[in-house]
Amino acid sequence: MELLFTNCTILPMTAEKEPRTFTGAVGVADRRLALVSDDPRRIEAFRREHPGVREIDGTGKVLMPGLINTHCHVAMTLQRGYADDIALMKWLHEYIWPFEAQQTPDEIVLGAEMGIVEMLLGGVTTFVDMYWHSDRVADAVTETGIRGVVCPTFVGASYDAFEPEALRMAEKYASGGHDRVQIMLAPHAPYTCPPETLKKTLKIAEQYGLGIQIHISETLDEQQTIREQYGKTPVEHLRDVGLFERPVLAAHCVYVNDSDIEIMARYGVSVAHNPQSNMKLASGIAPVVQMLAAGVNVGIGTDGPSSNNDLDMWEEMRTASLLQKVATADPCSLSAYRTLQMATVHGAKAIGREGELGVIVPGALADLLLVDMERPHLSPRNDLIANLAYCGKASDVDTVFVGGEIVVEGGRLLTSDVRALCREAGERVAEIKQRG
Repeated sequence: MELLFTNCTILPMTAEKEPRTFTGAVGVADRRLALVSDDPRRIEAFRREHPGVREIDGTGKVLMPGLINTHCHVAMTLQRGYADDIALMKWLHEYIWPFEAQQTPDEIVLGAEMGIVEMLLGGVTTFVDMYWHSDRVADAVTETGIRGVVCPTFVGASYDAFEPEALRMAEKYASGGHDRVQIMLAPHAPYTCPPETLKKTLKIAEQYGLGIQIHISETLDEQQTIREQYGKTPVEHLRDVGLFERPVLAAHCVYVNDSDIEIMARYGVSVAHNPQSNMKLASGIAPVVQMLAAGVNVGIGTDGPSSNNDLDMWEEMRTASLLQKVATADPCSLSAYRTLQMATVHGAKAIGREGELGVIVPGALADLLLVDMERPHLSPRNDLIANLAYCGKASDVDTVFVGGEIVVEGGRLLTSDVRALCREAGERVAEIKQRG
């Protein structure tokens, strides 16, 4: 689809430090950005070159890159509100894993569709997932119109089931023939995955050129367990296993020391910061400011909707910034613009799509949002960037484009029947509880 956005306030997210916005036009052709300009002559030339272009008037709106959720377990929407106010290990062993044992692959697809719908309506155009039956989650990505980094995962003894799934998905998707599905491999965590399985995962990743997603240093319990088993921190342990020889996206990194941070920076490990989940499970506060200062690439994730309990990246951005300010006793520690960078530019880098996603530049993929700024909580517009980072809500997202295709228009999802999904989810959860 050929598109031309006009009369927009454009937030390109290309500036390193001082944010830049301008009023102009953005043209889309062949799923990519073909024009980003405030020059009337270039805008008119684009119209002449594309006589059938659909023009979208962005008056009163901000055009910005789609948000990138760097860590979630999207199918856990079916467990939303199922096990709250419980410590992490008890939450996993006594509630979440038993519930998951009762789920069918079809129910995982349903949960994934529910979560994807929530994210699209809130302006998330790309998400990174870690869950069981990831081949079916990839089907949900294809059906709903979002962009997904889908990660086959395993815990301990489940490696034998993981390997054929990982190989099958790598053969299907790693060639790049599927535009909106990308693959990474996801051993759950160093405390659940023995070194020999991590090394096997590494070989598959090397064979197919894949990155790796893994939980690292989420809790003090994990730190203690790894130290007792290997005499090292989780970061040191994974470095010595060789995992960091591949691109790694590390979820959480709450308990990392100066040496860990230096290792992550040296090996180019990216971090998915999940502030609300870490707060809800009382896991702690990740040293985001220190990691950024050391050169570690840090994105933002929601984690799963059972430990958050939503997939709202706007809430996550606000929380990420405010939490670092109170943790460091420095109101300047994580600025509004840096927070927006974490949710766009840094997220793209974390999945190896730097320059293609998270920015508005010619040649980038047309994953875009129109945010309606004519809302009471976004007015007056003394500082556009601050309003977006500190006042923005998922409900402010008016229109969403993924690869130049409109998936949300006027706040309405075009690719799924939201009410029908909600009804089916309620029915399926009741059945799962009866099985348990």
